[in-house]
Amino acid sequence: QIISGVEYCHRNMVVHRDLKPENLLLDSKCNVKIADFGLSNIMRDGHFLKTSCGSPNYAAPEVISGKLYAGPEVDVWSCGVILYALLCGTLPFDDENIPNLFKKIK
Repeated sequence: QIISGVEYCHRNMVVHRDLKPENLLLDSKCNVKIADFGLSNIMRDGHFLKTSCGSPNYAAPEVISGKLYAGPEVDVWSCGVILYALLCGTLPFDDENIPNLFKKIK
């Protein structure tokens, strides 16, 4: 359901940019709802994003390095981190020191 929801956003030209477990809600029937679109952006053909935003542990290498990115790839990265955490019970990249965390992600 998470991937289907993200794919729906991308198909409608929306990139979330802050996907993390705290922004995934469950309704009474255990359906996933993606929440908190405060950092989201509308994708436009030929336009790239550069803003570094989102939660550090879930941020894609492109985001933390300040490189240009189209959008969907950063949400896909965050989905990978979320799925890893769901399966393993720990984050794939973790460090209390943000510069060290970013070195691990890069």
